[in-house]
Amino acid sequence: MASLGLVACDDDMSDLEQFVAQTRLKHQGRVDPLPSFAPYESFSYVEAGLRDPFRAQTQLSGNRANPNGPRPADDRRREMLENYPLDALKMVGILKQNTSSWALVQDPEGTIHRVQPGNYAGQNHGKISQISENQIKLVELIPDGISGWIQRDAQLALGDGE
Repeated sequence: MASLGLVACDDDMSDLEQFVAQTRLKHQGRVDPLPSFAPYESFSYVEAGLRDPFRAQTQLSGNRANPNGPRPADDRRREMLENYPLDALKMVGILKQNTSSWALVQDPEGTIHRVQPGNYAGQNHGKISQISENQIKLVELIPDGISGWIQRDAQLALGDGE
């Protein structure tokens, strides 16, 4: 058996050499030249007339945030719907009993939550101010960039996000 296996090995590799030669002729590579880049221009920081980049802007301009302006309550416990951005929530219905009304809000995981005015939703401290037949009105608090807060109206409409 061993001698039969050795007879099958032939030293003729002309077909392999021919294939390699043909492949080399077909694939003549060409490398594109490197793109040219504009040389780097350094910036010399002359401090006269420019603000200190390591100091907060409010310290220079004297424009302090209004301490009496709107602020989120630090001692308030966060509610479940505050874990999701407002655009990920959708109003799916409303419940009414006598003069009370609740809205039904679905979170991205499919859970339905019952909310009423005074509850919070969204990641910008959105407080529900009003519930109507087809929408929930909220007032959000967003940072103004200089250590203060701005109130912004937002809403969730019935059927939004479908």
